[in-house]
Amino acid sequence: MNNNYPQVCFEVGLSCQACTNETATQLARCCKGLRGKLIGQLFVQIHPHPACARMHANFAESYRRASGDETRVMAACA
Repeated sequence: MNNNYPQVCFEVGLSCQACTNETATQLARCCKGLRGKLIGQLFVQIHPHPACARMHANFAESYRRASGDETRVMAACA
């Protein structure tokens, strides 16, 4: 299997932001109310490739937004 990330994703038309937004949204549907380090730990389990690491903040923000925790999103952006 070719593990040339993020090139593999780009070839199928998937951006890093779209990928992490979607996985964060799916996680929020299943598991609402996760906080801090647990969101980070799940990000690493879902996206273990080192090339994905730079998308951690996008994933966390997308998770918070999808789970309805807008106050935490606003605080994270301030």
